[in-house]
Amino acid sequence: MSAQSIEDLFVEGLQEMYYTEQQLTDALEDLESSSSSEDAKNAFSEHREETQRHVERLEEVFDSIGHEAEAHEDPVVDAMIRQHEEFVDGDPDAEALDRYNMLAAQKSEHYEIASYGTLTSLAEKLGHDDAADTLESILREEEQALDEVAELTEQFDQQTVEASQ
Repeated sequence: MSAQSIEDLFVEGLQEMYYTEQQLTDALEDLESSSSSEDAKNAFSEHREETQRHVERLEEVFDSIGHEAEAHEDPVVDAMIRQHEEFVDGDPDAEALDRYNMLAAQKSEHYEIASYGTLTSLAEKLGHDDAADTLESILREEEQALDEVAELTEQFDQQTVEASQ
């Protein structure tokens, strides 16, 4: 980051989240196709649709603050995606892959929650009220997605225990 002001920090953060949401749209498709659990497939598909809407809403945020929507590479999301690809390349069994997919989803949700929390706060500080409202809404959706992945993981654990008995 080369931010010189709070406004620069805010715009660069938006650019990184714009990139992140675009990358996660593709990553969620990979998670869906590599999962053996139908519940997981459905959850990843639904979250992919929500993520695509986040891309569109971030474009609205850029517009509301007078900046062109521009993606700025985020090495954190690139590392998470690369880590998942490396795991898949190791040819894990279906149960291990399902578990890892849920872990990857939880990691990305935590990252998005932290990022949107910061961006919402910066938008409020800068007086970008419409942007703050939109970012707060996205933040709540990410928190809900994390809750859903955690619940899915719990169900998966229960099914795994039941299957082994």
